[in-house]
Amino acid sequence: MEIRTLQVNPENAGERLDAFLAEQLEDVTRSAAAKLCAGGSVTREGKPLAKNYRLTGGETIAVVLPDPEPMDAVAQDIPLDVVYEDADVIVVNKPKGLVVHPAPGHPDGTLVNALLYHCAGSLSGIGGALRPGIVHRIDRDTSGLIIAAKNDYAHQKLSAQLQDHSLARTYECVVVGNLKADSGTVDAPIGRHPVDRKKMAVVANGRPAVTHWEVIARYPGYTHVRCRLETGRTHQIRVHMAHIGHPILGDTVYGAKRAVPGLQGQCLHAVGLRFIHPRTGEVVECSCPLPEEFREVLRKLAAKA
Repeated sequence: MEIRTLQVNPENAGERLDAFLAEQLEDVTRSAAAKLCAGGSVTREGKPLAKNYRLTGGETIAVVLPDPEPMDAVAQDIPLDVVYEDADVIVVNKPKGLVVHPAPGHPDGTLVNALLYHCAGSLSGIGGALRPGIVHRIDRDTSGLIIAAKNDYAHQKLSAQLQDHSLARTYECVVVGNLKADSGTVDAPIGRHPVDRKKMAVVANGRPAVTHWEVIARYPGYTHVRCRLETGRTHQIRVHMAHIGHPILGDTVYGAKRAVPGLQGQCLHAVGLRFIHPRTGEVVECSCPLPEEFREVLRKLAAKA
């Protein structure tokens, strides 16, 4: 089992415990947090806390997370665009529309199912029954590079790199509007939206989130931007760009509610990935081209310039 220790900041005072846990712990929903509380897995100074416990600020919360379940996602022969692969890791250029791991509404047909087939079941078990090998995620309607671990040793090493930012991820996107500066940084904490729990938002008590951006090209009413993640929060680039008034083109969750004709989802692509190989210690850099749909958007914008 894994024990996580969370230090409650003064600004979290008054917040419900289950909401706080959902904001602070990756992949833990509010309902899952409530179950952890009900099972006595969330304590303060050794005393179990109820899900509706109100934080006072300054206290230390201990959370016992359950051991990974045996893998039970099924292998499926789904084509993969493999950019890099060896005995420890695999880097894939994920297409738009492909969900990363099984979840309610998507029991199969995911990247995990494809990886289980391609790797003949050789994936780390740290991610649990439905997320074997998955070190980080990208949204269903975001394309580009994602890395998976083939064994627990590699998974632990890569997860540590996510924490210390030595695993670097670079994205390109088209945003609505014209950014005034040529580069900048968005340093704004991200957590669950206070009203719509399916969305993320910049909130005072969220987890630290930093996105660095620079302009690649400018078009009338739109900007082609490169973003580098310093942290990896859910929907981070989408939330941050919308927060500064420049939502990503085609993002109907954080931007305009109408879809862009000919564009599936948001115009966002993970173009670069750099990591330290868990076994050799060497730096590995991977890149992939923009998908045709993205390039077509740029051609249309250039034609109007």
